[in-house]
Amino acid sequence: MGLAIKPKQDCRWDLVSLGEVMLRFDPGERRISTARTFEVCEGGGEYNVARGLKRCFGMDTAIVTAFAADPVGRLLQDLIYQGGVDQSLVRWVEHDGVGHTVRNGLNFTERGFGVRAAVGSYDRGHTAVSQLKPGDINWDEIFGKHGARWFHTGGIFSALSTTTPEVVLEAVQSAKHHGTIISYDLNYRPSLWKSAGGKQQAQEVNRRVAPYVNVMLGNEEDFSAALGYQVPGLDEHHSQLEVDAFKHMISKVVKDYPFQVVATTLRKAKTATLNDWGAICYCDGKFYQPKNRENLEIFDRVGGGDSFASGLIYGFLAGKDPQWAVECGAAHGALAMTTPGDTSMVTLKEVIQVMEGVGARIAR
Repeated sequence: MGLAIKPKQDCRWDLVSLGEVMLRFDPGERRISTARTFEVCEGGGEYNVARGLKRCFGMDTAIVTAFAADPVGRLLQDLIYQGGVDQSLVRWVEHDGVGHTVRNGLNFTERGFGVRAAVGSYDRGHTAVSQLKPGDINWDEIFGKHGARWFHTGGIFSALSTTTPEVVLEAVQSAKHHGTIISYDLNYRPSLWKSAGGKQQAQEVNRRVAPYVNVMLGNEEDFSAALGYQVPGLDEHHSQLEVDAFKHMISKVVKDYPFQVVATTLRKAKTATLNDWGAICYCDGKFYQPKNRENLEIFDRVGGGDSFASGLIYGFLAGKDPQWAVECGAAHGALAMTTPGDTSMVTLKEVIQVMEGVGARIAR
């Protein structure tokens, strides 16, 4: 059966994402609490997928988000220009000069090393995008007049406020009406749901969205915390027995929801800088897996899952089969974690080389 993806000639964009874009502060080799300088970049779970598809895979993508019109917002705008994602759907909100009513989100993230795990610290309350509400975005114009082959959003945006889940529902209903493929990354973040009802509220929100989704993404924790499914026998080691347990859970999930594709990364974090890395993709009743990469060396793990998603989505948009798509996603995610920042810095040629097993010998 496969995904019924609209042809490119009928659509302005290959993919449109909805989500928050934050300014990330990276302390480099130091910790957040001891840093004296920071490198900055842009990032956000839903945005990273659009950027990866544009920068690495050459797809036409756009981001629906909102910024406060201050210098931080303009810095984010400038950083997004470098990634090439279309900003014509960005909403700009007047800044009050202090940030009492609206501001832009900040994300401080240290990479971790060896036995010291990566650490993130959000500063994203009352942001412009969290205040989006139904009616603010003309989704029928986006999906009907201009056209998008694929729409992507997820559980991070849905957790930002009481109104953002309603914006998601408004978006997916319009996308479904206009025949746009919908992907959703559950991306459960305890810190975001902590003051907003916890797991119970996350499950309530995500269960409302799930019936509209064609491609559901998430790891085992996401399906448990954000949708309420249990995976007996599955832990961080991902042995074959545990992978079979995860497959069993997916088989239950697709009986409850009309997902055509379910995909996840499989990660065993031996240390912050040494992981086993794999993936699974369910499509039309069958499971597909790339070769598991043991002892993958990690430079910066943030964004690995988002880059997996963009590689997987690219495979489907390019008309490839599910095996190729999940291998592309796993390779792109692995490569994205070899560079700093949330977003991919690699090329399609490099992704293909990793998929084909080409080694890391220097290219001259």
